[in-house]
Amino acid sequence: MHPLDNVIWQALTTRQTQFAEGANRARRFVREVTLLGALSENTPQGYADFGDVIGPGGTGALFLDSPYEPREGWEFVAGAPLLQMVFENGNGLSGPGNPAVEIAELGLQDSPEMIELTSLTKPGPFGPRTHELGTYLGIRSEGKLVAMAGERLKVPGYTEVSAVCTHPDQTGRGYARILMTEIMGRILGRGETPILHSRGDNTRAIDLYKRLGFRERKSGHFAVLRKA
Repeated sequence: MHPLDNVIWQALTTRQTQFAEGANRARRFVREVTLLGALSENTPQGYADFGDVIGPGGTGALFLDSPYEPREGWEFVAGAPLLQMVFENGNGLSGPGNPAVEIAELGLQDSPEMIELTSLTKPGPFGPRTHELGTYLGIRSEGKLVAMAGERLKVPGYTEVSAVCTHPDQTGRGYARILMTEIMGRILGRGETPILHSRGDNTRAIDLYKRLGFRERKSGHFAVLRKA
């Protein structure tokens, strides 16, 4: 299996086992880290194991190869088309920077602001311990966190750029590109390849990612499910 196929499962069974819960055919990240989980096989037994991991009334998010099909015992909460992209062309990283913009490393003390920003902009699941998955960087305006980006999934040879978001009042200033370029440079500096996942219908973001050097690798679906 390629490291980017069933990428959440790969992360939870290789480079990020310290954040994993579950066994058999299902794993998930510790709840405070993120809602993301995975099945080793998309079968009734896999879903049964996932239900055991998250428990009755529990919620989990999956990356699927095809749209979620209703299953007994599960409630579909939300979903969207998903696009996986891989960095392959470094020309997009050579654009001009902005020396007037100060980039700050974010950590535990910034978690409440990070949750507030991601709750407003909805780049994907983000919890009080998501920042523990890797480097997270932010930009502040008048002391307030207005843009951020960081690292989430890590599999052999690859690290995901994630939580790319900007406050609606601060868009159009190039903050996403500035932060992504810095995060990607750090990933490349470790000898790894940046990847990312985007809503398949977020054409504005996808256009930015392509300009930065990403190409589309595969299409899939994102599903948030609740165990009855």
